[in-house]
Amino acid sequence: MTFPIKERKRHHRVIFNKRKMNSNSSSASSSNFDRASYTEQQQTQVLPSRSGFVIEEVNSENEAEFGSVASGSPIAMAAATESMIPNLFTTLPPIRDFLDTGSSQIQDQTIQECLPFLAGIEEDVKTNAYGVPNLDRKRHIHFLHKTLARLPAGYVAADASRPWMFYWALNGLRTMGEEISDYRERVISTISPIQNSTGGFGGGNGQASHLAPTYAIILSLALVGGKEALEVIDRKAMWKWLGALKQKDGSFQMSVGGEVDMRGAYCATVIISLLDLPLELPKDSSAWSPEHTSFLSGLPEWVARCQTFEGGFSSRPDAEAHGAYAFCALGCLCIIGDPHVVIPKYLDVPRLISWLSARQYAPEGGFSGRTNKLVDGCYSHWVGGCWPLLEACLEGPSSPTTSNTNLSNSIYSREGLIRYILCCCQDQSKRGGLRDKPSHSSDSYHTCYVLAGLSSAQHKWRFNLSESKSEQVENLTSAYQWTSEVMTEEPQIFDEEDRVKTLHPVFVIPEGVAEETRAYFASKGGF
Repeated sequence: MTFPIKERKRHHRVIFNKRKMNSNSSSASSSNFDRASYTEQQQTQVLPSRSGFVIEEVNSENEAEFGSVASGSPIAMAAATESMIPNLFTTLPPIRDFLDTGSSQIQDQTIQECLPFLAGIEEDVKTNAYGVPNLDRKRHIHFLHKTLARLPAGYVAADASRPWMFYWALNGLRTMGEEISDYRERVISTISPIQNSTGGFGGGNGQASHLAPTYAIILSLALVGGKEALEVIDRKAMWKWLGALKQKDGSFQMSVGGEVDMRGAYCATVIISLLDLPLELPKDSSAWSPEHTSFLSGLPEWVARCQTFEGGFSSRPDAEAHGAYAFCALGCLCIIGDPHVVIPKYLDVPRLISWLSARQYAPEGGFSGRTNKLVDGCYSHWVGGCWPLLEACLEGPSSPTTSNTNLSNSIYSREGLIRYILCCCQDQSKRGGLRDKPSHSSDSYHTCYVLAGLSSAQHKWRFNLSESKSEQVENLTSAYQWTSEVMTEEPQIFDEEDRVKTLHPVFVIPEGVAEETRAYFASKGGF
């Protein structure tokens, strides 16, 4: 299939050849790209060719050649759709590094497999006038319901990840507007036996308590809601257990005697905040001292030490920056205080913006998690979810008398992210669900976080001023002062029916759920 890519004086014609599919979802096989040939071709103004597609350059005099195609032909229809797709998402990157490495070869292959989807010409995929397919909501909902049923025997190896699996599925279903209250009893019966008397939850029966599954379980109970679900949690034991995880340098272990990393900082503050636990450290905590009596003692300072020379955040000081740790760092700080106050106080914001901006690629439009790594649908949230928190930092708070009304300004390409999600991340097979990229199969993890990224890109979040600053600091109320608005960009490249529900920018559960959960526990008073 051939279609023109228009520029000022020249036209590029991209010819997509028939490609061998290598999985049960739409994907393309790839081969290495000849970089030496590319250098030579650039000098002669001929663009590179790769296995799967060929790019030809045509002078403006040949424009009539394109117009000679019958208006009703598939080629003409593809050309009409292409005219609504910016060149940024249909052409090769204008700047290339010619050092040939394994990483660069895989990057070339990723661009190759994504371009047909981004150009709106992949077989059997219907698109709108902007080259964007609809969100296959019905099929994705069916996929997530299946992941909550009996799983194949091979999943026994992932027994410790069960809490994550039902959080991903339940959250994804709620994001698409699906009712999940029927799962309440099953969630309660699954979770109750894996709570330990010493506090916290394990990943499965008989397993030691760990912050990661505990975080997923708390959010899952909040998602299904109701007194019976929330009363499962032993808050006093949870408070004591979190005290055992708190470290003298301000950080948190993931389990008693386990690793220390940024996940612990975020998961612990989420749990403390949602359950309205006392900020005072238990006296028997090894981190307690007359100078450090709070769960927050030294925590923001430790988070700051994890910012790397690149500007991103590592799991711990002096390690490599990663997108998921950036979200955990920002989320932790936005629970501790107001984003426009606490973020610039502890972080190098310009460097962070620079690093996060470098995570969004063209032509793909999606995000990578690390420098010199590939785009991955899950970073639609882990990196994409950083932007609402940073925008609130830069814009400052809103109030009844002062509000930032311009909803069209963004410091990242929302259009690029939406295109990557809807064009490249949907499993177009009968399986449904969302995925890393076209050559990968869908799973509940990617379905949850790709949808979270889509929600963030489709909405604008604002941080609102607190009426009582002293109460805010004492009770960690900053995270409950966010409101959302529908994001308006012209043109809107997705159909309105494909807008998903809003997810809280800090807690990553549907808007209103965190507030209801916090209010329930706050009304109890003490343990």
